[in-house]
Amino acid sequence: MIKEGVNKRLMFYLAGVLLLLVVVHVPRDEAPVQYVDRHSGQLVTEKIPGERWLLWLYDNPAGELTLNALVKRKFVSEIYGRMMDRPSSVKKIAPFVREYDIDMSQFRDTVYGSFNDFFMRRLRADARRIDPDPAVLVSPADGKVLAYRDVTGEDFLIKGNRFDLPAFLGDTALARMFAHGSMFIIRLAPVDYHRFHYPVDGKVLYEKRIDGSYYSVNPLALRRRVRLLCENERGYTVIESDRFGRMVMAEVGATMVGSIVQTHRGPRVVKGEEKGFFRFGGSTVVLLLQPGRILIDEDLLVNTANGLETAVRMGERLGRALPAAAGAAAAETAAAEAAKTAAKGAAATGEIIEVPATAGTAKEKERP
Repeated sequence: MIKEGVNKRLMFYLAGVLLLLVVVHVPRDEAPVQYVDRHSGQLVTEKIPGERWLLWLYDNPAGELTLNALVKRKFVSEIYGRMMDRPSSVKKIAPFVREYDIDMSQFRDTVYGSFNDFFMRRLRADARRIDPDPAVLVSPADGKVLAYRDVTGEDFLIKGNRFDLPAFLGDTALARMFAHGSMFIIRLAPVDYHRFHYPVDGKVLYEKRIDGSYYSVNPLALRRRVRLLCENERGYTVIESDRFGRMVMAEVGATMVGSIVQTHRGPRVVKGEEKGFFRFGGSTVVLLLQPGRILIDEDLLVNTANGLETAVRMGERLGRALPAAAGAAAAETAAAEAAKTAAKGAAATGEIIEVPATAGTAKEKERP
């Protein structure tokens, strides 16, 4: 009885401390999330669903406790995803479309069975123009992009914090291959079209999945914890392209992303072809290219250097292959065959893990 009384008093004490932290905490003045509209050149302030909730989670002691104890867990996102699968969630669609001014004329469907059906909506065939030039790398998704010419040598998002390439890939040998290479980070907000597409023509070499947490990838969160992209659940595909050589396309999960669904089958890929989609929630696609492969469009580099994302659409140009890249890619493909035996030996030491294309990121059957 005495022990039970002590435990109750301790619980009340902890609850009181937690409540005090919430009440007395004064949130810092938060700069709005802004991005550049690429077509107009105007600076736009982003309307963020659940902004107050995000600020509480990432800038409040009680919120951070909740984040690390509960919100980052996969089961929380899965539960919310199932809620968005219920027929009753349909009532959320119309207010969401009005609030965020979504142009529904560019999508195929007009009737949805749930909010998740709406979230996974498909574009009309003529809604996006895919740049046909084989020397052009296109955006794999609608979203806000950051572009880095040298991922190893440049600060990532916040001064003094660099992108940890080996941690992100979970493969030190692959990370060495892309050291000093170029990187694009395309952030998909909950209001965006949430299917992702191949940015080049090429061939799938292998895929890999890395388990992790489900932190938010919104700038409000990344400003505080730049390593979140390396901590979240993610999967990536290594692609061989004639014009751009070997590249990585990665999909990163986030808070309330029910799952990442891969719909493409087969080794050959076509630029603009659907690769997969995210279920409910904001999320991110990352592209990595080897050094000397691409000339990134200058406006993307300038905006990134100024700490601003640029709004892009799927199929829109991000950069152009450097003239020497095509020849280097052909030589690299031939050399890769000769290196397979050595790679198998290195795999035994944990340096390289070669994953067959059929055994990579878990595939889920797409719903009709």
